[in-house]
Amino acid sequence: MATSMLLGPLIALVNRQVSNYLLQQYQELDGMEEQLTILERKLPAILDVIIDAEEQGTHRPGVSAWLKALKAVAYKANDIFDEFKYEALRREAKRRGNHGNLSTSIVLANNPLVFRYRMSKKLRKIVSSIEDLVADMNAFGFRYRPQMPTSKQWRQTDSIIIDSENIVSREKEKQHIVNLLLTDASNRNLMVLPIIGMGGLGKTTFAQIIYNDPEIQKHFQLRKWVCVLDDFDVTSIANKISMSIEKECENALEKLQQEVRGKRYLLILDDVWNCDADKWAKLKYCLQQYGGVGSAILMTTRDQGVAQLMGTTKAHQLVRMEKEDLLAIFEKRAFRFDEQKPDELVQIGWEIMDRCHGSPLAAKALGSMLSTRKAVEEWRAVLTKSSICDDENGILPILKLSYDDLPSYMKQCFAFCAIFPKNYVIDVEMLILLWMANDFIPSEEAIRPETKGKQIFNELASRSFFQDVKEVPLHKDESGHSYRTICSIHDLMHDVAVSVIGKECFTIAEGHNYIEFLPNTVRHLFLCSDRPETLSDVSLKQRCQGMQTLLCIMNTSNSSLHYLSKCHSLRALRLYYHNLGGLQIRVKHLKHLRFLDLSGNCHIKSLPEEICILYNLQTLNLSGCISLGHLPKDIKNMIGLRHLYTDGCMSLKSMPPNLGHLTSLQTLTYFVVGNNSGCSSIGELRHLKLQGQLQLCHLQNVTEADVSMSSHGEGKDLTQLSFGWKDDHNEVIDLHEKVLDAFTPNSRLKILSVDSYRSSNFPTWVTNPTMMQDLIKLQLVSCTMCESLPQLWQLPSLEILHLEGLQSLQYLCSGVDNSTSSTFPKLRELILVDLKSLNGWWEVKGGPGQKLVFPLLEILSIDSCSNLENFPDAVIFGESSQFLGSIRGKQDIKVESKYVERNNGMAISESSSDLSASITIEDQGTWRSKYLLPCLEYLRIAYCVSLVEVLALPSSMRTIIISECPKLEVLSGKLDKLGQLDIRFCEKLKLVESYEGSFSSLETVSIVGCENMASLPNKHSNTPCTKGSA
Repeated sequence: MATSMLLGPLIALVNRQVSNYLLQQYQELDGMEEQLTILERKLPAILDVIIDAEEQGTHRPGVSAWLKALKAVAYKANDIFDEFKYEALRREAKRRGNHGNLSTSIVLANNPLVFRYRMSKKLRKIVSSIEDLVADMNAFGFRYRPQMPTSKQWRQTDSIIIDSENIVSREKEKQHIVNLLLTDASNRNLMVLPIIGMGGLGKTTFAQIIYNDPEIQKHFQLRKWVCVLDDFDVTSIANKISMSIEKECENALEKLQQEVRGKRYLLILDDVWNCDADKWAKLKYCLQQYGGVGSAILMTTRDQGVAQLMGTTKAHQLVRMEKEDLLAIFEKRAFRFDEQKPDELVQIGWEIMDRCHGSPLAAKALGSMLSTRKAVEEWRAVLTKSSICDDENGILPILKLSYDDLPSYMKQCFAFCAIFPKNYVIDVEMLILLWMANDFIPSEEAIRPETKGKQIFNELASRSFFQDVKEVPLHKDESGHSYRTICSIHDLMHDVAVSVIGKECFTIAEGHNYIEFLPNTVRHLFLCSDRPETLSDVSLKQRCQGMQTLLCIMNTSNSSLHYLSKCHSLRALRLYYHNLGGLQIRVKHLKHLRFLDLSGNCHIKSLPEEICILYNLQTLNLSGCISLGHLPKDIKNMIGLRHLYTDGCMSLKSMPPNLGHLTSLQTLTYFVVGNNSGCSSIGELRHLKLQGQLQLCHLQNVTEADVSMSSHGEGKDLTQLSFGWKDDHNEVIDLHEKVLDAFTPNSRLKILSVDSYRSSNFPTWVTNPTMMQDLIKLQLVSCTMCESLPQLWQLPSLEILHLEGLQSLQYLCSGVDNSTSSTFPKLRELILVDLKSLNGWWEVKGGPGQKLVFPLLEILSIDSCSNLENFPDAVIFGESSQFLGSIRGKQDIKVESKYVERNNGMAISESSSDLSASITIEDQGTWRSKYLLPCLEYLRIAYCVSLVEVLALPSSMRTIIISECPKLEVLSGKLDKLGQLDIRFCEKLKLVESYEGSFSSLETVSIVGCENMASLPNKHSNTPCTKGSA
């Protein structure tokens, strides 16, 4: 039975609590020493046999009942010892004078005699219960079973592993589906194509490959993905497609009509479990009636009946992977630590593949499980234990075998994830903090629990318990991109988690109408609904006393929070409401709380001062609380606080005093420098070993004394750093560079943003390429005195460069000689806004130059650069010996004489001995478009009043938007893949030309206010057609 599982880690936690040093100060309690001595004997005895007991509990009802009773006592014991810990922390705060004038209604020890009496009574009751359980345990005759040793190989990495594994062996199937979708472009009837296959066969991954295929992206004007699962709710599906939050079905369908009207769309309905014919007919009618010609729906399902009901064409049965392909997946995981593959193990692996029934998920799970086992006997044992998959049982037996192979604490961490609904996007950082809040992560000397949590996550991800692990950008604040790591859980793996945790985790998701009471075993509850009345308040009141995790995502009012007064054991609480104003939380009931997430509550203006006596609190997440005006002034008392998320709290005017007292603090995402004596200065940060993201605002309030106290480089592991000033005529400009210098990060910095910096020089660490080698994004805004930039083209990791309001900047690259070509090796996005002095792209010694190379640039936006006359140019033949080296040995290249130039007395001819083959470039524009910006897809230029021509655009171009460029005369390039062309008010523009081909992909053309254009681009020809023609 599920209730017999996952007890070992809980008993181990209670055993650690018994020996906690904080309990030593309570030896004066009547019988305390004796009770602890009993527990120190009894708990290890239980741990010795708990593995055998859990296994027997799956088939012996008496043992199962004993385990259930033991779990209930263990939870109560954990709460009691946590109360001792809380009281010790309260006493420590009071002794240091940090208690202030806060209400002490939460404190058990207002009267020491009352505290002693209550706690002694509780402890004796626990000890008595455990003694009885041990007596029963001896009667069952359990055997000693040692804990599985933990592999050391995976511990070397504490950064999150991003899954980049490619799909294999599906190319032929993929191309077949792609061709079906493309050739159906003129069909006025909506195509619904089902993809059928057993769970774990890769239906979702296969659909993702089709969804992201370049030809599909180009063909469909709109693409949408909806995961349906077991509840085919028309309102929910329509809302997801149109990204709306309508409650009524008709309103949701109206928004859906607006979203798809006249557009050729591709809709993926993933993982459809069941479907009501009437509901499907209503949704299908709306999609077919208003969508454009050639629209299609791709749906994935395990159910043949669902496919027959919904499909309009023959379903595609996803074939099982060939054994050879499965073996390749298996060996990639099984031998990931090895250079060689022993023949005998390879042979056993080949036999194991017979068990996988063509499922890549099963192959991944078994390969990962065997990656730390090298003995032939161990591999044969797995071969013996693994059940052969079939259509009835699927691959669940194999996935369960992989789960059983985990250490007990990893089992607990993964099983907790049953709290999330299927297909839920999980924030990895928050998940680890939830594990910490529930004490799932075992303590190790000299290792931070956050680091240990990342190691656990990485191991689980490597074993396929988590999937789709990736970093995604968030536009959370003015500083630009913030990144977070997300993941999901395959629905079959989710089934494994639910099967082992039972009803300790319970999910109430949108669309479910629960009228039953919550089970009395619930410890972790996820509640996501805008109609909380669907769950009886009586049920919550009666069942939430032992609840440890409550994650609420509801649009409701404070009146729905009254049941929190019953949650005496709560460790983690998330309240995500849209209309939560004056927060009313009775803090006295939350003394066990470690994790409090109030993010996204835009109406919260203040927090209760009482919150500062939550001494156990580790995480306080206030991200996006845009109305929050101040933090509690006594927050310094929260000595256990490790993570304080304040990004997006744009109404904060200052930080409370003495933040430096929070010596455990590792995350502080947003710091506002105040202008009064009753707040923290940046000098307080010198005591903290901060990591991750830090945004510093209102730096104009920094004083000379603050800077002299600040030395923030050592001990910092910041990956995102943002500086912001505001105009203040009284500020000391000389302090700007000193402030940046005081916050020298380590070389792991990934994102740097500087706003309103008023100095012509940057500190040494900004100009040092070694310090910036991991930098992914750089944003400089309103740095009006900046005349030149550091050597950004040398940064090996830079992907995003945003320059705005740099009024004195003349060149993007400067300080180089004429023999050097400038290359941004990984830059993908370049944004240039309001650079009024920008004269050119590259300044060489002795004059301007234009020679830049952007090998991976995809997005280029230039706005209000009034002095810029030219588009960037490539290196011309003969101008650089360095360029000659780059083309030496190339085949099939020919240079026409008109492009051969002299440089420093060196001439290049068609027969030059410097080249090993002839060089051919028949058109200079074509050549430049190939080598200058070969990956550019999106170009936007606006208000560049001096720009004369835009030449050599590459064949990768998809979108061109140009406006208010009155001197622009020519726009040209290899534009056969261009889909959108929008040109407005370019009075001198005469020609839009595509080299070596037509505008064959053009879907949208808008040309306004271009009087000198005699013709328009023609979709079927490289020569423009006249205005007004078809």
